[in-house]
Amino acid sequence: MSHDHGSGGRAGARYRRPLAITFASVVVFMAVETVTALLANSLALLSDAGHMLTDAVGLGMALAAITAASRAEGNGHYTFGLYRLEILAALANAALLLGVGAYVLYEAAGRFQDPPDVIGAPVLGVAVGGLVVNLTGLWLLRAGSHQSLNLQGAYVEVLADLLGSVAVVIAAAVMITTGWPYADPLFGAAIGVFILPRAVRLGRQALRTTLEAIEGVVDVHDLHVWTLTSEMDVASLHLRTRERTDPHPVLDQARSLLRDRYGIAHATLQVEPESHEGCAEIRW
Repeated sequence: MSHDHGSGGRAGARYRRPLAITFASVVVFMAVETVTALLANSLALLSDAGHMLTDAVGLGMALAAITAASRAEGNGHYTFGLYRLEILAALANAALLLGVGAYVLYEAAGRFQDPPDVIGAPVLGVAVGGLVVNLTGLWLLRAGSHQSLNLQGAYVEVLADLLGSVAVVIAAAVMITTGWPYADPLFGAAIGVFILPRAVRLGRQALRTTLEAIEGVVDVHDLHVWTLTSEMDVASLHLRTRERTDPHPVLDQARSLLRDRYGIAHATLQVEPESHEGCAEIRW
């Protein structure tokens, strides 16, 4: 089976239309979910709408990457800037995910203390509609996900949102059948918890991709970023370089990138040649 390992490439271009249909469906239904969530006072549905928003950004990035790659095939200029834009969009999406997840958890904490009345019927109806939209998106993207890494990422985005829709359906069903008021904030918080690790992974992936763009770097691994104290972010990572690559400019560029672009002034970097072995033994 042929695989497309570029950002879009020919395989991705063949599936541009299914991706565009999925993107448009997600955007439209995200608006429906948001309006219904506000009218029905449902945190679970609102959190799923926020999740759909981040998925829409991810799908839009995939669509933009395919368009950029298609244009690059006819014009070899400006491709680096287009691909860098995709990385920056990934970082923006990660920040958006973190914001949505944090807001949902904050709102859920207040609702556990004083749960509001939630109108379950419209929440259930819209959540079922969300299931249909996500299942249709999975069907449209399934074939392309086996041929393009870009479309594979879009497929995973829709699959993750499908799980959110399932959670809202369960929450609405519990509220309608039992009247238990904590179902909505409970499942809303669950979706928020589900969102946060994805945001961290997305941000790390974008950071890794940026570091790998440094000349001579072939791999970035054992990457860790955390907050030591207020306004002090810390990072540690390993940079694997081609044989006979001078490590000094690689180290300088990596430190400058972390400081200037991501605000990480305190970083511990290990530069190692491509032939170095032993890091694979690390399991944490």
